[in-house]
Amino acid sequence: MSIQQSNTSVFKRGQGTPVWRQIEAILAQDIYSGKLSGKLENETSLSERFGVNRHTVRQAVKALAERGLIEVVQGKGSFVREEVIAYELGERTRLAHSLAKARKIGHSRILNDHILPATASVAQMLGIDEHTEVLQIDTLDVVEDKVLGVCTQYFPLPRFADFAHHYQELGKTHLALQACGVQEFTRKLSRISAQLPDKHVARQLQQSSSSPVLCVESVYQDQDKHIIEYGISLLSSSSVQVVIEP
Repeated sequence: MSIQQSNTSVFKRGQGTPVWRQIEAILAQDIYSGKLSGKLENETSLSERFGVNRHTVRQAVKALAERGLIEVVQGKGSFVREEVIAYELGERTRLAHSLAKARKIGHSRILNDHILPATASVAQMLGIDEHTEVLQIDTLDVVEDKVLGVCTQYFPLPRFADFAHHYQELGKTHLALQACGVQEFTRKLSRISAQLPDKHVARQLQQSSSSPVLCVESVYQDQDKHIIEYGISLLSSSSVQVVIEP
């Protein structure tokens, strides 16, 4: 399925963002929303659709390919990759909720867990004193055998001393939190940035270390406004789009 029409009046010329970048953004949003799938229109059709020359379209398509949103098959054309996930950062949602909404089967693969003194940055996020012991859990977010995220989560002790056991058994953070007595939680803070992964993370995500990843830092609190978790997720930017819910 392809989109045959687009509102080209949204282009802002002469304001710092090249038109090809704006076209790239429009097509990327269509892909993320599911409006655009299958084979991409050829350069001539896209040029007519957006009212630009083929060189401008070619730049936009090249950028989409570099982001991993489309795959160029020699002699056949460009095809939208189907595995892009919209991760909705809502007040009460986690990645597991977005996967369920997209009808994707996902789980967390626990790599290790251990107790260690909180660094200054972790202590600040959890609202505790530096060097206070916390539980650290390292996981991979896996969807249909593909790793989408490399995650590190911190939980205050002694409240979550049994969390790792529940997490191992239940496979999802929000279920393990419930097992630890957290009936409701809300997202207190989210911070999103882009960064280059180290070689180990790039290998886990099966991508080049020269391709940026999305870094999502989250702080959650329980129904009594007590901070319960600080998490850092490094997400494949070619497979995940972060959506901020109002």
